[in-house]
This record gives sequence, C-alpha cells and structure tokens, in this order.
Amino acid sequence: MSILIKNGRVVTATDDYIADVFIEGETIKAIGKDLNVTADQIIDATGKLVMPGGIDPHVHLDMPFMGTYSSDNYETGTRAALFGGTTTVIDFILQKQGNSLRAALDEWNSRANGNAVGDYSFHMAVTDFNEDTKKEIKDIIEKEGISSFKTFMAYKGALMIDDRQMIGLMQEVKKHGGLINVHATNGDMIDFLVAKNKAEGKLAPLYHYLSQPEVTEAEASGRFADMANYTGCPGYIVHLTCEGALNAVRNATRRNQKVFVETCIQYLILDASLYEKDFEGAKWVMSPPLREKKDQSTLWAGINQGLVNVVATDHCPFMWEQKLMGKDDFSKIPNGHPAIENRMELLFSEGVKKGKISLNKFVEVASTNAAKIFGMFPKKGTVAVGSDADIILFDADEKHTLSAKTHHMNVDYSGYEGWEVTGKVKTVLLRGKVVIDDNACLVEKGYGQFVKRNKVAGTI
Repeated sequence: MSILIKNGRVVTATDDYIADVFIEGETIKAIGKDLNVTADQIIDATGKLVMPGGIDPHVHLDMPFMGTYSSDNYETGTRAALFGGTTTVIDFILQKQGNSLRAALDEWNSRANGNAVGDYSFHMAVTDFNEDTKKEIKDIIEKEGISSFKTFMAYKGALMIDDRQMIGLMQEVKKHGGLINVHATNGDMIDFLVAKNKAEGKLAPLYHYLSQPEVTEAEASGRFADMANYTGCPGYIVHLTCEGALNAVRNATRRNQKVFVETCIQYLILDASLYEKDFEGAKWVMSPPLREKKDQSTLWAGINQGLVNVVATDHCPFMWEQKLMGKDDFSKIPNGHPAIENRMELLFSEGVKKGKISLNKFVEVASTNAAKIFGMFPKKGTVAVGSDADIILFDADEKHTLSAKTHHMNVDYSGYEGWEVTGKVKTVLLRGKVVIDDNACLVEKGYGQFVKRNKVAGTI
C-alpha cells in the first residue's frame, strides 16, 4: 500500500515547509515539492500541519495500584492515544519485590501482546535491586530492547528503593548503555506528613497535596542528580512539577551535568486550587500533586530554556467509583489522571496558540525528544525519509470542546471537562496505514507493535 500526502505543511523539531510526503509500506520513501509518483491513495493535506505522531513516554495501562487496576487497558488506552495524535506510548513494567525482572516482563507482555492498537514499548521499574536482579540488566537491554529503568524514591514497602540500591543499579545500567528514570520525591517525608494529617483528622483530597510540599520533590531531585553525577549514569526525572525541583536540575548544569526532565500536560495548565473542590478534587489526585501558578510559569520557561525536554501525561485513569475508595481518607484515593488522548491538543492550544512555545518546540517536546532519549530515533519521532510513517494531519484552527461524553479513554469523567481547545487531530497514520480518520478508528486491537529500542546515548 502506498500513500501520497499532498501539499501539507511539514513540521518537525527543526523544519517547517510545504511539501508532499510519499509513503510505501510502513516507511516514508520520499519528501519533496510536487512529487511525481503513483500512489494507491492520495490525501490532500492543503492547509493542514503534517507532523510526526506523538510519543508519550509515561503511561500506566492496566496497572495494579492500591488494590485496583487503572481503567484503560492496552486496547482502550492505545486507541485513545491514537485519537489524540499519539502513535507510540511507553508503559512501565513493575517488578514485584522478591520476583525477577523477567517475571514482570512476562506479566506485562501477557497484557499487551495482541491487544495494543497503537505502538508501544516498556520501561522496566526496578523495585528490588539485588545480585540476581543485577544479572538480568544486560539481557533486558540487549535482548529485549528495553533500555530505560524506572526507580521510585517513594512508596516504601511496595515500589521504593533506597539510595544504596539506586547507586548499584545506576552503575550496572550505565555499564550496559541504559538510562535511569526516577520518581523523585522524598518518600519518608511524605509518609510522615500523610500520617500526621490523618492523625489530625485532615482527610480531604486537599491534604494529599499538603502532604507532598514542594521541598519533597526539590530535595529528591537534587539527590538523584547527585547520584547520577557520581555514577555517570544518564538520568531522567519523570513528571517534574515545580520550581524547586527544576532549580535542582538547573544547579546540576553548573557542573556540566545533563539531567533529562519530563513534565506532564496537567502541570503546565492545572493548579492546586482544584483540590479545594471538596471530594471532586479526587479527580486530580496524582503524585506528585498539582502545584501553584508560579510553577506553571517555571515549567513553560524550562521548556524554552531546554531544561524541560518532554511533555508526557503519566496517564493512569481510574473510574469515579474507584476514586471513591478514598472518600473518607485521601490516602486511599487511587493516584492518577486521564490525559493520553488530550495531551497533544492541549499542548498545542495552550502552548503554541497562546505564544508560549513555537511550533517546532511543540514537535520536539511532544515527540522527537522522547524518541531520541529512549532510543527510537529516527525510526520514530520525525517526518524523514526512512522513518516509520507515523504521521498526524492537524487542523491548527479548529475549535472543539473536551468532554467525557466524547473522549475515547475508558474513564467516566474528564480532567478537562468543558475545556475549549484550538487545534484538532484530523487524520493519523501509523506505520503507513491510516488508523484514525473522520473521528473513527480504522484498525483493530493487535495492530500495535512492540518497539525494541536501542541503547541510550544520553544525548538529544
């Protein structure tokens, strides 16, 4: 099957020009003005942006958490991602303490294989680093194509590793060409504040936020940067939310260190005042929590300064009934928020249309940088000859309203209900096939493929 996309405005992280794009099979074969080729299908993209499919490197599909599971599985979650212009996601495999990394990989493969609609890859979350785990790292990177390893500095007793384990893991991962992702918050301090607030009868969602003050994230981000600097291991902080944490990264640059930083769309546009909505605030209970207006300004500036490299989602949806598990105790509210479908359109509308970021920067933080950091570039993350034909056609001026009534995520509310956005994903191609068009999904579950990734060079 061959497709010719004609007269579109091709935008990458570095380029912006009018051209035709010729696709044959799963890849881009030619780009140029007025291409003289014969194609099975011609798509007129006049007036549309032609951009690489989005890459969301932080999602949790069908994830076990707090006695329940996130409500989007690989089918519903990757389909919703496609509707929103995201063609590849990276999910987190969670090692069970006492079990091997291989056992965790087998468990996640059983969830994903044959079920994904869009393409996907994995990070390996190491929750129990010991001599047996250490021996598995090389094969996970070299044979399985999973080159990034997640660590938690919080959630003691379930996911958290201590600094001794962190250093050992960093040294082993660096040796084999991998990268460490980190949830950087001070778990001991948070646990103390949670217990204190509960003992004082402070049980509303607001106290989820007040139990995770900015200092808990700033301290852990600085500590992680120090350990990464000591070991020489490439480091990537997931879902960074605040000025204090970004300043810790900024300080690290003074010793010539590069720490990769991801924020999420919600931290750029929502703030902690939502926690004052009595129990409705549970819709936005996530960790780290939403922050203040000043933190939004810092994050937008960080994107333009090159300190914030990726805008992801930390998509981890729960039905309202699941959120009600914590109606009498904020610490029992499942942490997470639905955004996998909304990320690209919100970032375009709030960022590009409002003059906060350029169109090239939009492509960079929504797609290209994640591809580079996580070893998928140039297969993914750009519109170039030889790259996978993962392409979105985008109407920059179409206005529409976000709502749970119309989204495709498997969750019965929206974190952005009634939010008017400017910019709409119209057509999506994944590996040379039109998968979304005219607000319909044209492929079944199983079309999505696992993406084996290269060793991570630690540069963008």
